[in-house]
Amino acid sequence: MSCQRCKSERIASISSKSSDLNYIELGDREHNGYVPGDLGIGGGDYIQFNWCLDCGQIQGEFPVEGNLENEE
Repeated sequence: MSCQRCKSERIASISSKSSDLNYIELGDREHNGYVPGDLGIGGGDYIQFNWCLDCGQIQGEFPVEGNLENEE
């Protein structure tokens, strides 16, 4: 896999089981609980994403909805 922004091959695949112990702030909204499915970083019990170690770009399609209302 190469980075969608800078084409680097230095992509870290992040996968974590976090259960319902997540805290997220988005502007003036706060979320406690499962990972929302609309942030592009996983959903439900899991955080999963690919991250470029050269430019910092999280791989995927953007923009994301990111409204903290779509919980899995």
